[in-house]
Amino acid sequence: MSLDLELHLEEVAGPSDIGFPEGPVAMNDGSLLFVDIEKETLSKVTSDGTIRTVAEIPGGPNGVAIGPDSAAYVCNNGGVYTFKEVPVPGGTANVPWPSRPNYTGGSIQRVDLSNGNVTTLYPSPWSKEKLLAPDDIVFDKEGGFWFTDSGYQDEDVQYKGALYYGTIDGQPLKKVATIPMANGVGLSPDGKTVYVSDTIFSRLWALDIKGPGEVEPGPLPDMPGRIVQSLPVHQSIYQWLDSLKVEASGKVCVGTIFNGGITVFEPNDGTFEHVPIPALFVTNFCFGGTDMQDLWITASSSRKIYKARWPRKGLNLAFTA
Repeated sequence: MSLDLELHLEEVAGPSDIGFPEGPVAMNDGSLLFVDIEKETLSKVTSDGTIRTVAEIPGGPNGVAIGPDSAAYVCNNGGVYTFKEVPVPGGTANVPWPSRPNYTGGSIQRVDLSNGNVTTLYPSPWSKEKLLAPDDIVFDKEGGFWFTDSGYQDEDVQYKGALYYGTIDGQPLKKVATIPMANGVGLSPDGKTVYVSDTIFSRLWALDIKGPGEVEPGPLPDMPGRIVQSLPVHQSIYQWLDSLKVEASGKVCVGTIFNGGITVFEPNDGTFEHVPIPALFVTNFCFGGTDMQDLWITASSSRKIYKARWPRKGLNLAFTA
């Protein structure tokens, strides 16, 4: 079902300056922080479209969140993708490609926004936990963070992803649940549910939180939680789910690829609606502004960042900078 909503899209940054943008974070000064996976940078774009590199982040910076210390915490997929222009109706699209000649393994990194210094938080030198391709991240009000690892696929083998929980002081990672291609992650307004999108199954999961990094078991052994909904095929193509944000109302909004746009889920009954956006890969977005109705969108396959107005308020994040 299509939501009766037509977004007026303002192009904030365009193809000449951008590779594959992701992880947008609305800053308190009205600018936008984002990563560029292809260019391996953390950058900031101002309202006039000026882009400034905050830090060079080799590998594949993928998702970003602000922590309680006002630093940016970055999911680095370790170079799990290269990028390729492919033909699509009406032109070409820049898409992630499963070739990884420079892949080094994933990590969680901290960026000091005052000077651009980058340090690696996970995996720690003594950790036995191996991260494959960290993707998206959200902080809880206690100052810990949930993050997804999407894993990766070779031609005949899938290395499954997972949901993790970490802390800014580097306490041992908690592997919360195995999820085949865990991508977006977000928290409900009351902080009692963590939502995870599973890309290749087009599925949104809801996991009931017992405590920091602890969730209730799913209804069956292979289920990490409750299924909110799985998207059907649309006009003979996949609808894959990417990163997500939660509205103040509790609705869960998920970037959608192939059927490019934002899919809005009602977690109480599993109904969903689709807001189209002209890009094959709508990977991520964020809410901001004084009323939390400004919406920044990374239309990654088009090498563009858009700004629009959303009809409802987004959920305030635990920390901003």
